[in-house]
Amino acid sequence: MPVQYGKFELPNKLKIDESTRRSTFARFIAEPFERGFGHTIGNSLRRIMLSSLEAPAIVSVKLEGVAHEFMAVEGVIEDMTHIILNLKNVLLRRLPIDENGHDTNPRHVVSHIEVTHQMLEAHNGSFPVKVGLIFKDSVYEVMNPDYVIFTATKPMSKRIDLKVKYGRGYVPSERQEQNEKIVDEIVIDSIYSPVRLVNYFIENTRVGQDTDFDKLILEVTTDGRVTPEEALSFASQIATLHFLPFENAQSNTLSFENLEAHSANDIDTLMSKLALKINEIELSVRSTNCLAGANIDTIAELVIMPESEMLKFRNFGKKSLNEIKEKLEELNLYLGMDLSKFGITRDNVKQVIQDYLNKKNGEEE
Repeated sequence: MPVQYGKFELPNKLKIDESTRRSTFARFIAEPFERGFGHTIGNSLRRIMLSSLEAPAIVSVKLEGVAHEFMAVEGVIEDMTHIILNLKNVLLRRLPIDENGHDTNPRHVVSHIEVTHQMLEAHNGSFPVKVGLIFKDSVYEVMNPDYVIFTATKPMSKRIDLKVKYGRGYVPSERQEQNEKIVDEIVIDSIYSPVRLVNYFIENTRVGQDTDFDKLILEVTTDGRVTPEEALSFASQIATLHFLPFENAQSNTLSFENLEAHSANDIDTLMSKLALKINEIELSVRSTNCLAGANIDTIAELVIMPESEMLKFRNFGKKSLNEIKEKLEELNLYLGMDLSKFGITRDNVKQVIQDYLNKKNGEEE
């Protein structure tokens, strides 16, 4: 028999402060928590976001005609040490969601830099070689394409070989793993962490007549390699992963009081929304086709999906995601809803909705 525990106040929705939202900054608000749980959750997510998220970074460089990092480069204002410092600040984005899974090996990026007399004349004798020029044919999206790596003062034709790898945190050059180092390759320090700053605040919030519950406010600033929403989503999934081993320590299963008291009318209203077909909420053709391709037919199948998985769908982008979130908000719904309290999971959602529709149609007849 499970051990009966009392009710815990939990947030039913994560809000984003749209007035301050930017591509690299977001303020998240979650309430209510039981007193003290705001600090527990906020500090855990903060530490994970700052230390454990992965992103690509350059791990080594080979510039044609340069033998080591202390050399001057003919026809270039910056020396090699300065160029290496600039390469550390290159921001690359690419989520590894392809069929090959997580690739721990470095990916080679080769670029041929051509600087002509005409290019020099057009820039008053000094042509800036920017990140976007070097990565123009690569699989990575450059978040700071106008960042200057070096400045050429003479016509030149040089090959630059870079290795890009996924990792966590900060890895100095002496700790980089190099299995196939080539001649004249210079290993550099890598800054993998895509999150620059995380602040969290706890405020009091009201539940009924009580005003001592926690409101958690998280402010997340990234460098663009992940969005703030992705950073929070990834951190929460990493936290969940690390709690799984402790399930083996269970001596008794806990049973909690219902989080909310739902009347029959409330449940029927919610189920009627969840049973709506995707084409009934007037999405754009692109979004509708993307969801159809993912075999999502009803609102229930849509809201039970987290944002992070939605972005994995073929041809599905941020514009479609924002459109869907706006439509769901009009219905007072949101992505990533926990419908388990209504007996709905990702495994049985289609069947539950079909049973509801069959029952409703039977009652009408």
